[in-house]
Amino acid sequence: DQCGVYEMKSCVEKTGGVLVQTDTFTNVIFKESFKRVFQRDENGDLKMAFNAETEVICSREFKVAGAIGCCASLNKKSPSVAETEIGQGNTCAWKMPGLTPATSVAFFFEVTTQHTQPIPQGSMRYLQFQTHYIHSTGQHRLRVTTLAHPWATTEQAAENKLGPQGWMEVGSSFDQETCAALMARWAVNKAESEESFDILRWLDRKLIQLAQKFAEYRKDDPQSFRLAPNFSIYPQFMFNLRRSQFLHVFGASPDETAFYRIYLLTEGVTNSTLMIQPSLLAYSFNHPPGPVLLDVSSIAPDRILLLDTFFNIVVFHGETIAEWKRQNYQDNPEYASFKQLLEAPQEEARELMKDRFPFPRFVDCNQHGSQARFLLSKVNPSSTHNAQAGFGGGGEIVQTDDVSFQTFMEYLQKLTVQS
Repeated sequence: DQCGVYEMKSCVEKTGGVLVQTDTFTNVIFKESFKRVFQRDENGDLKMAFNAETEVICSREFKVAGAIGCCASLNKKSPSVAETEIGQGNTCAWKMPGLTPATSVAFFFEVTTQHTQPIPQGSMRYLQFQTHYIHSTGQHRLRVTTLAHPWATTEQAAENKLGPQGWMEVGSSFDQETCAALMARWAVNKAESEESFDILRWLDRKLIQLAQKFAEYRKDDPQSFRLAPNFSIYPQFMFNLRRSQFLHVFGASPDETAFYRIYLLTEGVTNSTLMIQPSLLAYSFNHPPGPVLLDVSSIAPDRILLLDTFFNIVVFHGETIAEWKRQNYQDNPEYASFKQLLEAPQEEARELMKDRFPFPRFVDCNQHGSQARFLLSKVNPSSTHNAQAGFGGGGEIVQTDDVSFQTFMEYLQKLTVQS
């Protein structure tokens, strides 16, 4: 099953191309993905652009450290280039031979103003992206995006040092989904040249530093640890990123790992966070359809779960539901409600797959079945063969040595508050 994707992935990364991984050309994943490459807009034009170049121009207080995504450095020097390199750095311009509406590139910046040159209170910072590309109609287009944001408030007697008010302003502007997507790209970029263990330790350090700066707590009192609402889900993103196929590569071929990482570098925030932390919906007779915890406790015998990992769509039938289905209760007019319950997640799955690129793998499985692994590998293992400490649920146990999210948070709280 090794066809050289890992060795050829730079071809896709440097050109902004597409990659689909299936076992045959007759597979529905390949056929549907191939058709979607050539989708057209309402004017009948292909939804793609070519030969794009993006240049970044910054005001003098900060500089661009690099870009991570499917692009190639043009090695263009300017006063906007920082000495620190993240991803493809030491340049202010990048080439992207292929663009689609889904193309996304992450840019990283560094504040470079010296302490001897304090930033005036109330001043603004300016950033401009100039993107030149050829539209599918043959038109040459230039898209310019200019942004202006105020600097955080500094202490009156300090030189570019943030005080309580400044850190409060930074904290209130924090976007945890965007930050999770950026950290995931940065970690995957580092994974090309560093060991997985070192990257996990690096992620842990960054999370602890963030918590020490923005969480509310009393020294040496883990129970006092609190995170603001716009930070509250971020540790969960980092927990799932550590367990994801992007960094935890055991059991995956180099080709599969390359495939997953390429799309993490390509997609925007919404799909990137879905790859990191899949969504889980529950269907049952007792409650209307809705999201549930990505936890093993969400598995119940009388419940159907719909898992969306971006690459896979999984419909998981609980033990009782699977037995009723095996006995064909859905074909009996007396059990029309059961038939509707079975059809609801299938319809939602079709809706999710309608516009997804690449076309996801669809998995229809039952509790305790062999393909249940697609769901069990993604849920939080709060109940394992070592420790049954879940929230209740259907008594499902995950065979893993991974720590649960509860244990992960306990360690985070302990390390954050220690003197």
